[in-house]
Amino acid sequence: MDICRWETVGEEYVGNYKIFDLYYYTRIHPVKQTKSKFVALKSPNWVNILPITSNKELVLVEQYRHGTDDISLEIPAGLIETNEDPRNAAERECKEETGYSGLIEAELVGFVEPNPAFLGNKCYHYVWFDCEKKFEQKFDENELISVKLVPLKEIRTLIEYGVIRHSLVLSAITFFNIKFGEIWNY
Repeated sequence: MDICRWETVGEEYVGNYKIFDLYYYTRIHPVKQTKSKFVALKSPNWVNILPITSNKELVLVEQYRHGTDDISLEIPAGLIETNEDPRNAAERECKEETGYSGLIEAELVGFVEPNPAFLGNKCYHYVWFDCEKKFEQKFDENELISVKLVPLKEIRTLIEYGVIRHSLVLSAITFFNIKFGEIWNY
């Protein structure tokens, strides 16, 4: 069976919820010809970045996450501002959240669609080599972040034990592994 796009016969804007706009779409099933209502979130594209020091440490951020009501160990990340280049956004987020920046520009390693079931955006993954602490952290209104320098050789263990469990961090590491070899052996 060939899969095709579903016909959209209705769109209802529900509202803006700071980091996304909520829509209801009425679409027709291509085989059954029945109508159903679906929820979709429109959010700006996202970036995250693997900042790696010359000492082969990954610059991680630890912060409280409201969705899981728990502390999460992640890489710097955030929304891409309107008309902002994704690379600039990744570098900006790294500087703001950690104070670290690299000697050369960050390099794109890949992108994913975070959850195409209801999200319409992309997350771009970057790596930034030879990062050094050059700035003070500059938090958004509701951020509180602790920077953790972790030797690359420990990253696999942190993943295996569920310490690093954010899916977008794991996908960034996967893209790094494909492009450069396993990060824990880098």
